[in-house]
Amino acid sequence: MMLRNRSSVTEFILVGFSQQAALQLPLFLLFLGIYVFTVMGNLGLMVLIMLNSSLHTPMYFFLFNLSFVDLSYSCVFTPKMLNNFVSENSISYLGCMTQLFFFCFFVNSECYILVSMAFDRYVAICNPLLYTVTMSPRLCSLLMFGSYTIGFAGAMTHTGSMLRLTFCDSNLIHHYLCEVLPLLHLSCTSTYVNQLVFFTVVGVVITVSSISIFISYALILSTILRIPSAEGRSKAFGTCGSHVIAVALFFGSGAFTYLTTSFPGSLEEGKFASVFYTNVVPMLNPLIYSLRNKDVKLALDKTLKKLVF
Repeated sequence: MMLRNRSSVTEFILVGFSQQAALQLPLFLLFLGIYVFTVMGNLGLMVLIMLNSSLHTPMYFFLFNLSFVDLSYSCVFTPKMLNNFVSENSISYLGCMTQLFFFCFFVNSECYILVSMAFDRYVAICNPLLYTVTMSPRLCSLLMFGSYTIGFAGAMTHTGSMLRLTFCDSNLIHHYLCEVLPLLHLSCTSTYVNQLVFFTVVGVVITVSSISIFISYALILSTILRIPSAEGRSKAFGTCGSHVIAVALFFGSGAFTYLTTSFPGSLEEGKFASVFYTNVVPMLNPLIYSLRNKDVKLALDKTLKKLVF
């Protein structure tokens, strides 16, 4: 796909959150702190999984990829967002399309990685005796390849449909990143096809992912409720509790954001709503999977002891 700019606009200005001078420094420090915590948390979890053989299991293979995606898409837009607090935040047409592509790629991929993690928990709880055979390295690799492939296809669709538009006059993007809907508001050509493509792709991703995860956990819940001992049920719930929280935060905040921006005149509210799934969720995921996970705690303790002694 060739990047051909038929627009008179050669660069965009990302407006960001607030133009009030008094808020620039507090917001910069807040988002800088979130970004540093996100990078350190996800990178630290990835390194911990790589260094500890006890974490070389399908569950942590998927968690490694989840951390990689969270880290990657945070790095796609956060540096530019932080720049908005200290100077005028301009981005070239090509840079904007590139940012849009990678943001869509990583977000779409994360949806299907969470589906793969739900399937992993389903096999672990519903078919524990066949877990090792079913969740083979080959199947795990295929699931991740499929997640990234679907993510790539979705990103190509969004970016390809955006490249057909012409931008003539205004270049002010009322957002902190090059998102689809804020860009559509700037086009001086018809955006009907783009809106149709956007809501179709987003709708399919959310629907397929949500239904797949719902079915997995319905079967998991059915199996857990048949466990005779309370201790066994508690242990089974504990193995999927972190994933349920992560899924609820990501899909809940993402769905709320796009439902908010679907209504006329609600673009500004959608911008603030998107902060949660673009900034807060990637920061929280390492905490969710480490604070609620004994294996991660033990691996961290073991690694720290090696470093100290």
